Amino acid sequence: MTKTHQHPSHGRSGRPGGHGHGQAEILDLDAEVLAEHLASIAAWLPLKAEPRRIVDLGCGTGAGTFALLERFPEAHVTAVDASADHLEVLRVRARARGVPDRVRTVQADLDSGHWPDLGTPDLVWASASMHHMAHPDRALRSVHGLLAPGGLFAVVELDGFPRFLPADAPESRPGLEERAHSGADGFHAQHVPHRGADWGPMLTAAGFAVEDERTVTVDIKGNGSEAVGRYAHAGLQRIRGSAAPALSPEDLAALDELLDPTSPHSVLHRDDLAVRTERTVWAARRT
Repeated sequence: MTKTHQHPSHGRSGRPGGHGHGQAEILDLDAEVLAEHLASIAAWLPLKAEPRRIVDLGCGTGAGTFALLERFPEAHVTAVDASADHLEVLRVRARARGVPDRVRTVQADLDSGHWPDLGTPDLVWASASMHHMAHPDRALRSVHGLLAPGGLFAVVELDGFPRFLPADAPESRPGLEERAHSGADGFHAQHVPHRGADWGPMLTAAGFAVEDERTVTVDIKGNGSEAVGRYAHAGLQRIRGSAAPALSPEDLAALDELLDPTSPHSVLHRDDLAVRTERTVWAARRT
């Protein structure tokens, strides 16, 4: 098993649960800002032959689906998500890209224990979706039973939500972003206990042979990018909801100032942002 630490990879294709417009915006910005990283994960996969039938579990608005369609021009993708809104966005984009005949969308709650017929894929892709499963062991066994013999399961998971601000920012409350993440960690530990888990042993227990594992460091300088600013704004807005009870009044006020589009101190107006995170990819084969 190898581990590679480098920049060019990332993946996020949504989660199986329901989402609002805020989640869709984050998925879209994530795909826009980190498209090259996603494409390089698809290119890295240790495939024995080019897959023709792919399932994208927790596809969100389609970042992974379209990266896979581009990487494998002969493939068809079944895109699965619980959100009807996300699937509609995906269908619209498939038509705009001229590939509607290569995409099938399936609305399904993957925690229900009763999965719809998803065919017999050569490749199953799950990017930032497995940690949302209430019963991941059961879901992994379902994927094992779904795959064609010799097929590959790619699990892409995040160590945490990206960081955007310099460590000494904002000037009034240095280190605020880390404190907000720490405040949110307690919430996530209770509600998303499998985030940051080591999926290798769980994949092995489900009958897979884990062929490779890769941890990828993402560090993209914003250089005043509008998309990175919007990504930081959406991300910090999301974290605020779970971190607020743990933050001091001073920290909360400083965070709200960062989120206020009319404030000169808003993240939307900063030119020192970056996107810093890590993704780990497990490539597991049904033997």
